[in-house]
Amino acid sequence: MASLVRTDASSSAGAQPTPALPRVLVVDDDERNLLALSEVLKGLGEIVTAMSGKEALRRLLKDDFAVILLDVFMPGIDGYETAQLIRQREQTSRIPIIFLSAVNKETEHLMRGYAMGAVDYVFKPVDAVVLRSKVGVFVDLYSMRQQVAVQARAEQKLKDERHRADLARLKVERQLRDTMQRQTDILSILPLALYEEELDAQGELVRRFVGGDFERLTGGGAQGEPEAFISRIHPEDAERVRTLFMRGAPGAQLCSYRWIAPDGDVRHFLDQRSVTSGGKRPAGAGATRKWAGTLVDVTEQKRMEAQLVQTGKMDAIGQLTGGIAHDFNNLLASILGGIDILDRRMEFAPAEEKILSLMRHAALQGAELVRRMMTFARKQDLNPVCVELSAVRTTVLGLVEHAVGDAIALMWVCDDDAGEVFADRAQLELSIVNLIINARDAIGGADGLITIRTASCALESGNEHGLPAGDYVRLTIEDTGEGIAPDILDKITEPFFTTKDVGKGTGLGLSMVFGFVRQSGGAMNVRSVVGKGTTVELLLPHAERSAADEPDGSDASHPAPIPFASALLVDDDEGVRSVVREQLVDLGLAVECAEDGPRALALVDKDPSRFDLVITDLSMPGMNGVELIDELAVSCPDARIVLMTGFIDDAVVDRLAPSVLRLRKPVTSGELREALSAKV
Repeated sequence: MASLVRTDASSSAGAQPTPALPRVLVVDDDERNLLALSEVLKGLGEIVTAMSGKEALRRLLKDDFAVILLDVFMPGIDGYETAQLIRQREQTSRIPIIFLSAVNKETEHLMRGYAMGAVDYVFKPVDAVVLRSKVGVFVDLYSMRQQVAVQARAEQKLKDERHRADLARLKVERQLRDTMQRQTDILSILPLALYEEELDAQGELVRRFVGGDFERLTGGGAQGEPEAFISRIHPEDAERVRTLFMRGAPGAQLCSYRWIAPDGDVRHFLDQRSVTSGGKRPAGAGATRKWAGTLVDVTEQKRMEAQLVQTGKMDAIGQLTGGIAHDFNNLLASILGGIDILDRRMEFAPAEEKILSLMRHAALQGAELVRRMMTFARKQDLNPVCVELSAVRTTVLGLVEHAVGDAIALMWVCDDDAGEVFADRAQLELSIVNLIINARDAIGGADGLITIRTASCALESGNEHGLPAGDYVRLTIEDTGEGIAPDILDKITEPFFTTKDVGKGTGLGLSMVFGFVRQSGGAMNVRSVVGKGTTVELLLPHAERSAADEPDGSDASHPAPIPFASALLVDDDEGVRSVVREQLVDLGLAVECAEDGPRALALVDKDPSRFDLVITDLSMPGMNGVELIDELAVSCPDARIVLMTGFIDDAVVDRLAPSVLRLRKPVTSGELREALSAKV
């Protein structure tokens, strides 16, 4: 008879494992029969014996069997009852049962046996060959089932392993897709594009973009054409870029250049590339080179760099301008003061009086020029208040309507909710007038339109204007003039820069506006398109009106008498000292002079109560005016202090006590009288 199928130990590593040896359960209450049957079935499998139905059932609870040989007549539970119990249990219901019987050979018993689930009915004494053959069939069937089950488990295991491998592969693919999507998302928000580049058969560079947001980066249009991108490199940069990239130097290559977008906008790109592994030339070969690179839009960085450079340049020019204006102020103070003294003390013939008047007019023009220079340098003494723009509109219209002429329309578009600005009203009006006159000159003699708009706006922190977050008022002056060329747009706020003909402009109008707005805590922006016009935008801090801004109703045209008897005048400029001294003498004061701070303190120390008025210059070598005022607050606390200068610094103003009076050079006798007679 066939035996179990086994796997040889020398078989391949993927061979199936050997199934367990099949078991044959022999149940008989006669020990001799059990021994005889075990000998007959020896070699077919593992023979397990039981001497009763109960013992057989216990064996079936522990092990699995290929076939059961069951005696019919046994004490306790006979064979039929045992078979019935075996068939009722799900785990044993399919095990083949062969009944053994020495009696009851009638058909009735045979049918009962088959009804109980027997597959055969063998009578004792058994024929060894027949019994072995019958049992062998069931053993072989069991072995085959076991083999099939083992194969099925192996196949299922293989399927499970493949399924796990597929799941792992899908997980890796999903992670790869997620990673690629994240990279795509990151690239889509960055101002860059990825590209591959190679030399074609004609030796021309061909660029192909493979990643990033190319459309947003370049404005679209040049992606599908091999030469479209390179052909749009700015003409002034094209040869330099081509020379660098055609040279094919080893390692990374870095280049920055300008690129003209389809809409005409000029953008700045930072281009970096390196030779790929497929593009390296073998020794002695002429293989085509290939590169991979990144294209980064640095337009905003370039703009910020230019703005920073421009700001630094304007600050440097402002410092220089302020210094020049300070020295010029001293000269003008001497000239104007001397003219006033001579005019009061002497009688001149008409001819000499005319010359003196011309001298005064020229000096006053010089003072106005210095004032504009101070405005640009942000060193003027401002008096900011809450200003209603509708009132400014009325004043400005009265000043410019005749100057603009009939050919140019002047339109105001004011937002009722714009509110008030916190600024020096006189300087604000002068700035608007300057901008309107500039707009008129830009339009020329042709018909045109000048539009003044006001609106409120709120700025967040980190805004493009570099202003603190808060509420502002936006004032824009638009014209339909010829516009400003891009190459000079950054220069228009520099002092003495002008495109007007000689004698038609000093070049201080826009610089004055720029300095005034900056000193007022705002910002100025100029946008222009050649042939279409210019827009100047002023952003000024918004403010609510307070009681302090209301006029006090006092009459400044009739100053009170000067309440001082003796004065100490401190100034390092001899001409200024001489002139101001004479002005004070004319006002009835006894005057002592000192050329610097230490000498002034020495005079005060001799008699602290000697002087009830101290007038000091701000900029002096060694000890400046503010340091002197700090010392006088201790040594001469009851004296009225006056700071006289043409160079006002915000930091200086913040340090001064409210009781310190400020006078701006050059000062006339009338201004000096008015200031000294004012109430503290």
